[in-house]
Amino acid sequence: MRRLVLLSSFAICGLAFCPVASRADGLATSKSRFYYKDSGGNFGSARIVRRYYWKPIVHPFATIDSRIDPRLRRAATIAEERSHARSKALCWHYVKEALVAAHAINSYPKTAYAAEAGDELVRDYGFKRLSVRDPYHAPLGAVLVYGNKARGHVEIRTKDGFVSDYHSKNRCFYPLRAVYAKFSS
Repeated sequence: MRRLVLLSSFAICGLAFCPVASRADGLATSKSRFYYKDSGGNFGSARIVRRYYWKPIVHPFATIDSRIDPRLRRAATIAEERSHARSKALCWHYVKEALVAAHAINSYPKTAYAAEAGDELVRDYGFKRLSVRDPYHAPLGAVLVYGNKARGHVEIRTKDGFVSDYHSKNRCFYPLRAVYAKFSS
């Protein structure tokens, strides 16, 4: 009698720990999807990612507009040569120096804030506002002004990115106010 009780208890324990019985109720097995039950009792699934293939984000190169003053392209090169790896919070200062060094403008601009740069470039230096709304479609050498009344940023479009006091392949995260360029005479 003892043997029968002992064998039956082993059989019951064996069935309790069987892998088929240990699955959650109502969840299907799959090698391509992960099935789960959320806290509300609803069933859900997600695809299982087995491999991750890294692919860089590629933005288009800047186009060269023949109508734009070539000195702006030279200003982009000068700014790129003088730029740093990280921002020094002196974007408008570096852009002003590059524009003066390339002789794109004849005197040093007076405004202190980057958000006011576009107004001064149009008013005093003959720049025109372009109808470009995407910074990646701005022509090479164009001056891009970002921001709002509280803060701003200015940069020049280079062939593969943007430059001010630092060089970046990505646009500024502030909202784009306008794109400015000076046309050759």
